[in-house]
Amino acid sequence: RVQLRESGGGSVQAGGSLRLSCETSGSIDSGYCMGWLRQAPAKGREGVAAVYWGNGVTYYADSVKGRFTISQDKDNDTLYLQMVSLTEEDTAMYYCAIVESPVCLVSGAAAEWHYWGQGTQVTVSS
Repeated sequence: RVQLRESGGGSVQAGGSLRLSCETSGSIDSGYCMGWLRQAPAKGREGVAAVYWGNGVTYYADSVKGRFTISQDKDNDTLYLQMVSLTEEDTAMYYCAIVESPVCLVSGAAAEWHYWGQGTQVTVSS
């Protein structure tokens, strides 16, 4: 079982930046997709960004395009999410997730992912 541990969340003012990290318990093979999901209070889970581990191709939800950047550190099997120009609408619990799949989707559906972490809270205030 792959274990994922997120970190880097916190409280920032609107317009600020945060960088989330996701450490994995083992080596990630090329046939995996890793992504970030988020869930705000009283809202459904939303896919934010994803990266296909093998070729580094990235995918983003329209709501974060141009503001968030997902990246990978293959040497350390670590996933990152750089977030800039944060707004109150970005307030949510952010989760790192992974699935072994030939395709990579930016999806908030639990069924699309095999494992995810405990989450890290991001709070943006005006």
